[in-house]
Amino acid sequence: MKKAVLALLALGGMLCAHAQTEDELKTQLAEKKDSIAAIQGRVDAIQAQIDALPGWKIGAFGTIGGTISQFNNWFAQGTPNNNAGNIGITGNAFANLQQEKFFWRNALTTNLTWVKIDDKDDPNDDDSFQPTTDVFNLSSLYGRKLSEKWAVSGLMEYRTTLLNNFNDPGYLDLGVGVTWTPITNLVVVIHPLNYNFVFAEDDTIFNSSAGAKILADYTRQIGAISFKSNVSIFASYEDSDLSNWTWTNGFAYTLWKAIGVGFDFGLRSNKQEALNYEVNTLGNTTATFDTIDNELQTFWTLGLSYAF
Repeated sequence: MKKAVLALLALGGMLCAHAQTEDELKTQLAEKKDSIAAIQGRVDAIQAQIDALPGWKIGAFGTIGGTISQFNNWFAQGTPNNNAGNIGITGNAFANLQQEKFFWRNALTTNLTWVKIDDKDDPNDDDSFQPTTDVFNLSSLYGRKLSEKWAVSGLMEYRTTLLNNFNDPGYLDLGVGVTWTPITNLVVVIHPLNYNFVFAEDDTIFNSSAGAKILADYTRQIGAISFKSNVSIFASYEDSDLSNWTWTNGFAYTLWKAIGVGFDFGLRSNKQEALNYEVNTLGNTTATFDTIDNELQTFWTLGLSYAF
């Protein structure tokens, strides 16, 4: 009986000691996390000071995603014998010059995707990689500072595709106005004097016009995370059917050295492109701006990322 009581007392003492030790370790862990947060705060503050220094700031990050598959006698699907592949590449790069009285910001965004499917039972099928996502955006913004947060500015922005129908359509915005930089890394462009040049073979659908240009860009790196968000809006003074907007986003998380995981997605609305697809691709020649459904255009890519 005494031995049982002693054993229970010993077990109870061990449990209490374990609980006490665990609580102490959790307390120490919380203290360390608070210290890490404080250190990271000081690091971010120093980085903000570095970003505000005059001179060039250059950077880039991108995403590479891909899949490869093969099916043999997989009769549950319509093409039981096939080889398939998907490759996606995105890139976000910037080169910004900051000086006491002016700034010059340059940015490049690309998103390219190819898909192939080789039906081994059909010798006449097209087994080459076909482009599916095709985005190219280049912008250059120059501003002469009026104050710490406001500047008189001029913008050039060019948007098109690279793999298919290069410059058909292509969009070139040229305009002047003001630029607002309320916080570090955020740039808001407001240009009421802007002309949207549209290049296309079908000039019955695509038309150039004057309008207002609004562009907002936020690019930042916090530790292992890099991200960029850009929204570009053109509001035509001539006709709302000629207006358009595009919103692109890129994220990259570094896991090891410069390699990590990346995710990109984009949204766009462009009624001229919607009508062109309806008339010249689907063959609905009676379609007009009033009859088409201007559906939201979207894309996304997930894969490995590489930061420069």
